[in-house]
Amino acid sequence: MSKTRTWRSVIVAAMLLPFAAACGTGSSENAMSVMVDVGYLPKHAPFFAAVDRGFFGAEGLDVTIMPGSGSGNTVAAVDTGKVDVGWADFGVTVLHQGRGAQVTQVNLLQARSAYAVVAMSDGNIHDWDDLKGKTVATEGAGAMTSMWPLALSRLGLAEQDVNVVHATSSAKIPGLLSKQWDANLALSVSDAPAIDALGKVPVVLKWSDIGIDLYGNGLIVSNEQLRSNPDRVKRFNRAMQRAYLWSCEHPEEAADSFHKEVQGYETRTVVLALQEQCALNQQVGEEDVPFGRMTDAGVQQMIDVSREFLGLDPNTTLNPAQVYSNDYLDPVSSDAIAVP
Repeated sequence: MSKTRTWRSVIVAAMLLPFAAACGTGSSENAMSVMVDVGYLPKHAPFFAAVDRGFFGAEGLDVTIMPGSGSGNTVAAVDTGKVDVGWADFGVTVLHQGRGAQVTQVNLLQARSAYAVVAMSDGNIHDWDDLKGKTVATEGAGAMTSMWPLALSRLGLAEQDVNVVHATSSAKIPGLLSKQWDANLALSVSDAPAIDALGKVPVVLKWSDIGIDLYGNGLIVSNEQLRSNPDRVKRFNRAMQRAYLWSCEHPEEAADSFHKEVQGYETRTVVLALQEQCALNQQVGEEDVPFGRMTDAGVQQMIDVSREFLGLDPNTTLNPAQVYSNDYLDPVSSDAIAVP
């Protein structure tokens, strides 16, 4: 089987896995479910490590990991009580909060956005200066596509300077490989490892490098859960942060935990995804902000961006205090984190 076909099969298989990985299915008050943003990818390895390596167990929690189908659906699942915790795009969550979703951001695992332009090393885009006159593919929906004009403005380009074509998620990388277009609008933590897995070398132009340093994915819970079981949320956060930072320090071991639930990815691919993921732990200039914590300024920036680009009602009174809380986080350092 060709590498391209293998990669496609892996993606399909991951998205068609049983709705809950074999990570605990109890019904006690310490049983929790967490839905990630999309179908299982190497970037999700820290969640599986949190279960497999006993980080959740050490907090007395029995946690089930579940695949997602887009951040909007993950937010809805948390809001309606179908799952306890969601890992979703910060901007998408803000948009849903502005529309009435009763959820709160409680843990910022990605302090920087993973938004990127991903090209091939054997192509004709190697830096931002090469973008003018080229063609990029996008899925035609979602926060990243909506915010593309912001990226162009930071580059001093007009929308007509770059040709944008629409492609399905499954067609973007094959189209890039066959040179149907020059680059993809993509997440660095997803597409770069996928290209590497095919034996190719990706070129990753991160939006954060042109000053678009926005919050990425965060953990959300329902407001009702914060009222009814705040201690459980604190324990979940503590376990998740410790597992996340441990995975950054032990990527190959985290890959082993991932492989127990999701087959088809080489360890090298998972390690590359973790390297990309862990590079997003903290924003430039905010290294003194403890891992996972948010600031009023950072959240207000997300509210403003959501108003301008994502369709948040400009008349909404949504403010940072309604979006997030750091009250369920304990300071966690990567120093001396060990498997329980």
